[in-house]
Amino acid sequence: MNFFIGCAVWSYKGWIGELYPQGTRQSDFLQLYSRRFTTVEGNTTFYAVPNQETVTRWATQTPENFEFCLKLPRDVTHNGQLQPHIPDALKFLEGMRPLGKRLGPVFAQLPPSYAPTLIDDLGAFLEALQQTGVRLALEVRHQDWFTEPLASELTALLERLGVGRVLLDSRPIYTGDDDPQIQSERRKPKVPVQFSVTAPFSLIRFISHPNLPVNQPFMEEWVTQIKQWLQQGRQIYFFVHCPVEERSPENARHFQKLLEHSGATVPPLPWNILDNPPNQLSLW
Repeated sequence: MNFFIGCAVWSYKGWIGELYPQGTRQSDFLQLYSRRFTTVEGNTTFYAVPNQETVTRWATQTPENFEFCLKLPRDVTHNGQLQPHIPDALKFLEGMRPLGKRLGPVFAQLPPSYAPTLIDDLGAFLEALQQTGVRLALEVRHQDWFTEPLASELTALLERLGVGRVLLDSRPIYTGDDDPQIQSERRKPKVPVQFSVTAPFSLIRFISHPNLPVNQPFMEEWVTQIKQWLQQGRQIYFFVHCPVEERSPENARHFQKLLEHSGATVPPLPWNILDNPPNQLSLW
């Protein structure tokens, strides 16, 4: 598969009635989610590291072509320099081994306080993790990472190590109304969107607006860009967030439709297949 799409989480009760059937138990959320989308960002591992039993259960509950793109724990990425936390990061990656081929790229989200002056620390950290063979991606938030020559230095480092770039697009929530729910989500940084791919794959985190039309121009821009990357043989993971979490699945579904209508060669969305099963042949 060259294109994966999903949301940030799978365990959200507000999706019952739309994404999940009425009466769905929380223990069935992952199984149902993984048969509607093809990937999940897996924010849960940022806050708590699951035990082996849980990770194994994740693998048994999901189809073999489903992928988890898990976030490194905040204890690793949000405690100053990264090198002292290499052992914990390696332990985390080892703990995800039961996922097997369901383990997609694992990504490190660095805080706004992690500045380009620490690029040597970053390089040593990424190099140590690359030895595991797990695909890695990086999201930076300090504004200086987006200015030259620092932006080019980061790109060169990621390209040399084969580390993917996490592209955060928070533009939709800084557009439109001042709804209180939007205001709360604006804690996410307003960083420049740089259409830069540094590895054979890339992760896109799209912070969508609850009002679907507000997203349209940004989604169309991503459709054009992703279509080009797919033609180049890149593998793209697209994650849809929303301040009103109830809207995330439908916003993701809308983006899939835009891609399909553009002529991009992408796998069908499993959710659409469930809602529109093929007609059975009549025996008469």
